[in-house]
Amino acid sequence: MTNECVFSIGTTRFNEDYTPSTNSRGTTNFANLARGENRRQNLCNAVTMMNTRVNELVHWDNPRGDRYALELDIVSVDLHLASAGDDAAFPVIEVLDVDIVDTTTGARTEGIVGNNFSSYIRDYDFSVRLPGHEATGIPSDFGDLHGQVFQRFVESDEYRERFSQPPVICISVSTSRTYRRLTNYHPILGVEYVADDKSLTDQYFGKMGLRVRYFMPQGSVAPLAFYHRGDLLNDYSFLALAGTIATMETFQKVYRPEIYNANTAASEVYQPSLDNGNYSVPQVSYDRVERTRLATTQGKFTEVNLMKPYGAVLERWATEQSA
Repeated sequence: MTNECVFSIGTTRFNEDYTPSTNSRGTTNFANLARGENRRQNLCNAVTMMNTRVNELVHWDNPRGDRYALELDIVSVDLHLASAGDDAAFPVIEVLDVDIVDTTTGARTEGIVGNNFSSYIRDYDFSVRLPGHEATGIPSDFGDLHGQVFQRFVESDEYRERFSQPPVICISVSTSRTYRRLTNYHPILGVEYVADDKSLTDQYFGKMGLRVRYFMPQGSVAPLAFYHRGDLLNDYSFLALAGTIATMETFQKVYRPEIYNANTAASEVYQPSLDNGNYSVPQVSYDRVERTRLATTQGKFTEVNLMKPYGAVLERWATEQSA
């Protein structure tokens, strides 16, 4: 079973010229932005927001606020199952990888992979499996297989050959939780918050081997959730953390403007809400209805094409690898 499943990695540059490939998950934020008549302007505005934000965060020796620029690659991870045939590959994960370019010196700093994490198996778990357990509650093994597959990827030769550090997945805080501000402060991540309890997402990401901390960077209006493996505050450079924040805060302003483009910053005790009407609309269009619909479609695709025919094989492989 050891070689039953193997990973392969492909990359696509994300910029104003980006066009989603036929294999890209339709629910990813970057694919959503790259549609419609104004797609190029949409992408250009998003990239400009990211570059502006990274220069706000890394402001020292940066008098004009334009020293740094982000270079983003979409990392697409395919899973190859021997029992499905030599040419069979299933797209399991997509994330963004960030590099930070110093336009003054030409130096390039390796950023952090993990932004915009998306997964077909997660679509299946939340859009197909979870609704089927409404009457009985969340099953105890919910997220187990997804977590094992993710950890196998991070520990794989393919990952280690491409990335030098563990991923950090930065997403929105949960609207089901209340957050309290702490006194702990980091020069880039900002002020730390703590949640009153674990959300379902916290538990799900926990099965991926990730812990969570919540920080609101200077100039932000709401804390972000950072899911990580190692020491979030000390394992990564200031530039790398700034690249992650600039990228994901931009996407959150577009996807959840009620929270991340609000006109009032989070208070000491903070309950995020999508019902907040006091926010500004960014100059980037985004179809949230389509995103929800596609998540269900892709969850069913995963059920038919991966879980039903190969789920047992996948579970045996993941269990063997984690033993």
